[in-house]
Amino acid sequence: MKKAISLFLVFSILLLSGNVFAKEKKGADLIILKTDGTKVRGELIAVKANSLILIERRSGADVPIKISEIKTARIHKNSLLPTTIGLSAGLATGFGVIAATAPKEQSFAEPWDLGPAMAGLVIAALGLTIGIVAGTDKTFLIEGKSDSETQEILKELSKKARVKNAM
Repeated sequence: MKKAISLFLVFSILLLSGNVFAKEKKGADLIILKTDGTKVRGELIAVKANSLILIERRSGADVPIKISEIKTARIHKNSLLPTTIGLSAGLATGFGVIAATAPKEQSFAEPWDLGPAMAGLVIAALGLTIGIVAGTDKTFLIEGKSDSETQEILKELSKKARVKNAM
């Protein structure tokens, strides 16, 4: 039984590790609402002092957008992946708790202790909740912000760009 739990935990760690599936890092999927009402969506390549550079989703062209033309910038996240990872991690931990605390010999005539099962379900629900929160989009309001507030937003966006610290 201990070997099965150990093997399951090792497999879970490998499966959930991002380094196993190493790919070229991409920039965040950004949706820009400009002050004129138009939207531009694409991959964030770099954050410059006065502009953001995106690869537009439809055309594949590099599009520089001046900071002064941006009303909002929204980082669009694939909400299914973090939710799935959160639920998987929660279920794995929950089943680990159940397996670790289960009695060695249980007769079906005896009443079952539902404490470990409830703890497992609570941990799974917590993992699902964390996954849902991690998968929500993040929106930055840029229009009307002071220079210092705008620079803080640009620093945060720079962390999500393909080319870091291009400022």
